[in-house]
Amino acid sequence: MAAADIKLRIKRKDAEDDAFYWEEFNIPFRKNMNVISALMEIQKNPVNAQGEKVRSVAWEYNCLEEVCGACSMKINGKVRQACSTLVDRLEQPIVLEPMETFPVEKDLVVNRDRMFSALKKIKGWIPIDGTYPMGAGPLISSDDQQEAYKYSTCMTCGCCLEACPNVNSGSPFIGPQALGQTKYFNMHPTGAQQKNHRLEVIVSEEGIANCGNSQNCVQVCPKEIPLTTAIAELNKDANRYALRSWLKR
Repeated sequence: MAAADIKLRIKRKDAEDDAFYWEEFNIPFRKNMNVISALMEIQKNPVNAQGEKVRSVAWEYNCLEEVCGACSMKINGKVRQACSTLVDRLEQPIVLEPMETFPVEKDLVVNRDRMFSALKKIKGWIPIDGTYPMGAGPLISSDDQQEAYKYSTCMTCGCCLEACPNVNSGSPFIGPQALGQTKYFNMHPTGAQQKNHRLEVIVSEEGIANCGNSQNCVQVCPKEIPLTTAIAELNKDANRYALRSWLKR
């Protein structure tokens, strides 16, 4: 291993039902190199630290500029985006692991279907009717626009679910990402038409009652979305909705 080499220790898995194993790689260092660049070096020449030709490491990426959220993984024990994590700011060996909250399909690739299923449950979209231009939509104040923008930057990356101790295979909790998006879509004048449906999910066993207020989600969010603020405000809305529903019985 040369003095300027980077040492990577990667947790691998050949297939969904296979066991995990660890493999180490030494790659040449370049200035301003991020973790994705390091993985690309392995992809070009998949030879491990023992000099053995091996299968290239599998991982997900798309935009390479912290917009798509696909490259989420645990780096030195902390979940983050591989594209925006610079190698020269990390202790070596650099340890790469897949997120544990989601089913691991291969190496660093995980299945994030539970996040997209949660968006379907809360109707994470703005409903419209018609197949023709309907004119300008409802006006939104600049203050509301600024607040909503924070939540619109969610990449569905999975970092908040990975960090949340209440999200696991044995819990129905939909997680902080879906709660943040519930807040976002309920803020929109047209999206608010589905507000009661979303609150019905929030007061169910999948919803806010399972939030343990650990606040891990807001600490790891790459976009610094105020998830704890959204959860606190949703808690008030959920209590009001539950009380109204009880009084109507």
